[in-house]
Amino acid sequence: MVFGLERVAAVLAALGHPERRLGAVVHVGGTNGKGSTAAMVAAVARAAGARVGLYTSPHLASLRERFTVDGALPDEAAVVAAYARVAAAGGDALTFFEQITALGVLLIADAAPDVTVLEVGLGGRLDATNAIAAPIAAVTGVALDHQEFLGATLTAIAGEKAGIWKPGQAAVIGAAGDPAAVPVLVAAAEAAGVASLRIVSAADVAAAPATALAGAHQRANAACADALVDALIAAGAIAAPPDVRAAGYAAVVHPGRLEQVARGPAVVLDGAHNPDGAAALARAIAARPERPRALVLAVSADKDVDAIVAPLAAVVDVIVASQYAQARSLPAPALAARCRAHGGLVECVDELAAAVDHAREAVGMGGCVIVAGSLFAVGEVRPRFRPMAVDPLVVSDPAHRP
Repeated sequence: MVFGLERVAAVLAALGHPERRLGAVVHVGGTNGKGSTAAMVAAVARAAGARVGLYTSPHLASLRERFTVDGALPDEAAVVAAYARVAAAGGDALTFFEQITALGVLLIADAAPDVTVLEVGLGGRLDATNAIAAPIAAVTGVALDHQEFLGATLTAIAGEKAGIWKPGQAAVIGAAGDPAAVPVLVAAAEAAGVASLRIVSAADVAAAPATALAGAHQRANAACADALVDALIAAGAIAAPPDVRAAGYAAVVHPGRLEQVARGPAVVLDGAHNPDGAAALARAIAARPERPRALVLAVSADKDVDAIVAPLAAVVDVIVASQYAQARSLPAPALAARCRAHGGLVECVDELAAAVDHAREAVGMGGCVIVAGSLFAVGEVRPRFRPMAVDPLVVSDPAHRP
């Protein structure tokens, strides 16, 4: 990982500036909820008849999930051809995420979209997506995560997230994070010279539109998405009366976020991988009727494991500690030891598929199995339950290192 915008900007210039052919660009950052918010905005824009590109990360099972147009994955040949162009423009000198960003921008631009929604990868100020001009931007909220890169305090992290604000933007501050970060985001927006600033309120969240995504926490994301839709309408990019908005929110798809993929027993997949995400997941689990509940947990070694485990341990009957099949995963025995510090029944099954099978058998037909702790774990499990493209080799963001 090398932070900075100069390298990816130079490659985009060598490619003929495909970032200038993305239509109306919406840039979405934040600690939690940015992927769901981006998916909602894309779904409403599609319902309004726009051709919509969506760039998001990480993927679950196929790299092609990161750059879709109207919800469709590009074919493999198109990805290979586009990457040859990126490499010829100097892409081989870029970091993994910079390469994928340049590739995604090129693929989406070549599809001539009316609207493109870009999800920030990490942080904001120095994230590769910030090399792309966006007239509309949102920070869904700020919480503690990636402190080793973004800063140890909420204020420092908020400053990095706010780095996506630009002069003349329509800026939105969501309600999916710690309220203490909002003044920092507001001050940064004013300093950047945004044209307008909308702060999503508690009343906005209470009045948020219903969406196809499960979980009470999605109301905050929907309120943020609706503010971004308002900005797209004000910019003349789309026309979305109430019936169109409702159709878009009803059609939104964002796999691996409180997604139920099986019944008898219920199997729920959620990518919660930081303390705020785990707390939101715990609230959603507590509201479910099924008992007993088993949590199959696999987390990255650089995460705040105790803060993830604490809220979840309180709402399940057993934790099955496991690991996903990448080097950055915390080994299952080490995770099990951390889980036992929080009390309750903890078991250890190294292989993730076997852990899911074990948990399903343990809870029986009337129970519930929750797979969480990492989107990498969700991506490993989901193809067992849902038809989806799966890469023959694991292609994933490298472990974060200074």
